[in-house]
Amino acid sequence: MLYPYNEKIPKIHDTVFVAPGARIIGDVNIGKESSVWFNSVLRGDEAPIRIGERCNIQDNSTCHLYEDYPLILEDEVSVGHNVILHGCTIRKGALIGMGATILDGAEIGESSFIGANTLIPPGKKIPPKTMVMGSPGKVVRELTDKDLELIELTIETYQKKGQEFLKQLGRP
Repeated sequence: MLYPYNEKIPKIHDTVFVAPGARIIGDVNIGKESSVWFNSVLRGDEAPIRIGERCNIQDNSTCHLYEDYPLILEDEVSVGHNVILHGCTIRKGALIGMGATILDGAEIGESSFIGANTLIPPGKKIPPKTMVMGSPGKVVRELTDKDLELIELTIETYQKKGQEFLKQLGRP
């Protein structure tokens, strides 16, 4: 469901799949062929949330922010189940594992992988093409070509799945 907040109305492209139970509130903009899955919340009440093209936000994830820290997901970002994104920037092609938490002012580099249940503390900068694990998150290694292929496959799979759901609902 889409909810306005302080005269800000969510803007989502016609090709975005929003699953039943998902809530999108206020100053939120979602690019084409993205998906927001069951019971996820995107709450742009204090600053903007910008979601790029071909992104997916999985079940029960929460996206929120403070005025000083907008939430930005560049294109082709895949967010796992039960993730908390709070006022951070996620660069193109990153994969955020289930249960991860990324906090205010943190920045995840392009094509990086954040492992399940990893905590990225406020202000932490993660280099591109790295694997990060733990609490607090630490770079454990650079990603291999095989790792990068698996990230691309995940992004493609959920983009296609979202588009299939739209077709079932009778939307283009």
